Amino acid sequence: MPFTYTRTIRFQDTDAAGVVYFANVLAMCHEAYEASLAASGINLKLFFSNQAVAIPIVHASVDFFRPMFCGEQINIYLTSKQLTREKFETVYQIVMAESEQLVAKAISRHVCIDPIGRTRKQIPAEMMQWLHQWEETED
Repeated sequence: MPFTYTRTIRFQDTDAAGVVYFANVLAMCHEAYEASLAASGINLKLFFSNQAVAIPIVHASVDFFRPMFCGEQINIYLTSKQLTREKFETVYQIVMAESEQLVAKAISRHVCIDPIGRTRKQIPAEMMQWLHQWEETED
């Protein structure tokens, strides 16, 4: 079952043409990611300042299907998928809240590393729990 994050498009999210600036979609997806971590019981302050493990994004992409405008409400449906012992992917389906029309799809890939040596390490138990909670399921 996906995690659902609801958000209103703000003026600051848009460009001179009045549509959401492409890079801001990734920022909105990261908001959804943070909210899903918190919903899983992960302490965000400790998560982002952890001295034992870091989980940087190593790839991100977005496909756009329709423009988004200031004042519109969207839902971001987040699902996760473990790729290897050290790597996972997060998929974001961005839909209009009223119509459920798909307007964009984003993907971020994350790798678990030792923050000092910058070497890969196994995904910690708390993140494995998060992965399983929001795991992509076959319909």
